[in-house]
Amino acid sequence: MKIMRPILAALLCAGALYAVDPGQRAPGFALMNAQGDVVDLYDFRGKPVIIEFMQTTCPHCANFAVVLGKVQAKFGDRVRIIAIANPPDNPNSVARFIAGHGITYPIVFDSGQAAYSYMKVMKFDLPQVFLVDADGIVFNRYGYSALTKDVFEGDGLLNEIDRLFASSKPKPPSPAKSGAKKK
Repeated sequence: MKIMRPILAALLCAGALYAVDPGQRAPGFALMNAQGDVVDLYDFRGKPVIIEFMQTTCPHCANFAVVLGKVQAKFGDRVRIIAIANPPDNPNSVARFIAGHGITYPIVFDSGQAAYSYMKVMKFDLPQVFLVDADGIVFNRYGYSALTKDVFEGDGLLNEIDRLFASSKPKPPSPAKSGAKKK
């Protein structure tokens, strides 16, 4: 039994080193955009939020900008989007990316702290996306791969958002709780 305790402790610690998983609270952040405005995740509470970690030179991030445009067209302001630009991006590269892709959602700058709080590693592939529900809980996370290509280039993200809305529909009150009388 004494040998099992260190092994169990090591496994628990190793589990803490991985990214924020579905079911966990999304780490908060307040980051600045190119205009000097602070975008705070907390301000979006009450609506689902898509958090994208990206770089303007990432071809998958450019493709994903098209998908995010489809999200905005379908869901409007019922879903919020925040893109987090990672170094070496700067206000000039982000301004060109915004203009080139017709982006209307905020792109903010991270020096690595927000990315680390989500991924728990110093180096990671881009893009990384977290779908956060209206209560601030991570519904799902996606890193670009052959298995997630539909999320980043097809309708997979739209389907995931539909699934999120379906899972969070309020349940009708039971007759006993709603005050309805039995006949």
